[in-house]
Amino acid sequence: MKTIQRFLAWLAGGALFAMMVLTFVDVLGRKFFDASITGSLEITELLMLVMIFAGLPLASLAGEHVVFDLLDRALPRAVRHLQHRLSNAICALLLAPAAWLTFVRAQRTLEQGDQTAQLALGLAPFQFAAAGLIALTALMHLWLMVGARREDTPEIDGTVSGKLPAGAE
Repeated sequence: MKTIQRFLAWLAGGALFAMMVLTFVDVLGRKFFDASITGSLEITELLMLVMIFAGLPLASLAGEHVVFDLLDRALPRAVRHLQHRLSNAICALLLAPAAWLTFVRAQRTLEQGDQTAQLALGLAPFQFAAAGLIALTALMHLWLMVGARREDTPEIDGTVSGKLPAGAE
């Protein structure tokens, strides 16, 4: 699991770094040479897609999603543990169809040969990657649900203990 996390972190970080360098060079080109990089907006949009969908499974594993914890102080730890498992199951059930729909959309995009306007980059590979990363996120939520231990249940203050389920190291 650590290898997957490392790969996703490098992928998201690399996309963010590439966006930063692209923006910097594009601004320099416009200010000093009166010429911007052709397709820089398209490249930025595609890199943003990579960054978001590579970061989604990372946020899921780290428990960094938005959490509604108004009742946590009133609930016993056992109930919060069940709530943690149930929320991961619901996330997996919502993400799995989203991955499938994205995959179907990517197939249609591939068949139609959709491309970006300026650089004529194919959109389908990015959509297939997004579908795969959404599916990976769904699998990670299932893994978190099945591997959840009571000691990994969110603390009273709403934060997660930061431990991965058993066998994740």
